Amino acid sequence: MAAQQPQPGGLILGIETSCDETAASVVRAGCDLLSNVVASQMETHAAFGGVVPELASREHLRRIVPVVRRAVADAGLTLADLDAVAVTEGPGLAGALLVGISYAKSLAYALGKPLIAVNHLEGHIHAVLMELRQQHTHVESPVLALVVSGGHTHLYLAREERGTWRYRNVGRTVDDAAGEAFDKVAKLLGLGYPGGPWLDALAPHGNPRAIHFATAQIKSKPHLPQTEDDGTQFFSFSGLKTAVLRHVEQHNMRPSIATRRHALEAIPHPTVTDILPLCDHPTLDLIAGFQHTVVESLMRGAFAAAARHNARAILVSGGVAANRELRARFTAEAATRAITVSFPSAALATDNAAMIAAAAWPKFLSGTHAADDLQATAQLRLG
Repeated sequence: MAAQQPQPGGLILGIETSCDETAASVVRAGCDLLSNVVASQMETHAAFGGVVPELASREHLRRIVPVVRRAVADAGLTLADLDAVAVTEGPGLAGALLVGISYAKSLAYALGKPLIAVNHLEGHIHAVLMELRQQHTHVESPVLALVVSGGHTHLYLAREERGTWRYRNVGRTVDDAAGEAFDKVAKLLGLGYPGGPWLDALAPHGNPRAIHFATAQIKSKPHLPQTEDDGTQFFSFSGLKTAVLRHVEQHNMRPSIATRRHALEAIPHPTVTDILPLCDHPTLDLIAGFQHTVVESLMRGAFAAAARHNARAILVSGGVAANRELRARFTAEAATRAITVSFPSAALATDNAAMIAAAAWPKFLSGTHAADDLQATAQLRLG
């Protein structure tokens, strides 16, 4: 792509199509959010109980042009005003990523602007960093970043060196991601997709201590490339998901689940007010206990890693970072340990393009541009 000398106050258009959100945003200098447009595919995939890759790619193709146009217009700009175009290169669904990358490459080439490739996981971290900069809050390295979503549960030790952020993976799940466990349990209980927001809304109506679920204790395993001795923190949520299923079977909850599922199918856009009467106390206690255990596992792992690596602060990002119990308990625990914890605003917790544009800013300043042959990397790693 055509090179350009970095300019202070640079305007970067971010494009994000890694999964089921077609998003575009304009951010100035990695800080000032000028526009943030997200076209959700939630209704498209809800009937299937999860994201269908082929449908996601088709919807991205249909929506990307109007989404980008609106983002530029909302920012009060024209395409010619942009200084660079940034796009998610991975990880994510290969077909979905290719839509965004192909469009971004064509746009950058036509405008004669640099193209910047961004790791989706780094984008989530920069969603928090961007808002901290907006608040004029200085973040002292190293920081521990917990990226927790439907597809990811990772811990990164992040350091800023000469304006560039470096990452080391110091924790990960060995099976399901936390957000994936939320969605699967919600589906099991006859709730809608995505399941995380429903469990978050219903959990306060149950007793989190009525049903005890053990948090997974993961020890070194020969088949894993890293062990606890090198400081890696492991998470596991598959066993918890199985424990919920066992509880459902043992307490004969299938009939009430079927009744709830059929009732919700008849409601076009159900709300918590609609769902709550369909959930008896045992179901609400199950939801509360499950969520409490997930948050407990994330909290233990994150704070243990922060202490092990002498992190000055914890950044929590990704879709699960919107969970209210998680925010409350992390904040309370941080206060007892004299460590700061920060979360993105609700609008920037889930997938969005503002985080991609923000993460691109240090790369723009350092002249780190994508090559002409940029391709989607579905399993791209960070650090």
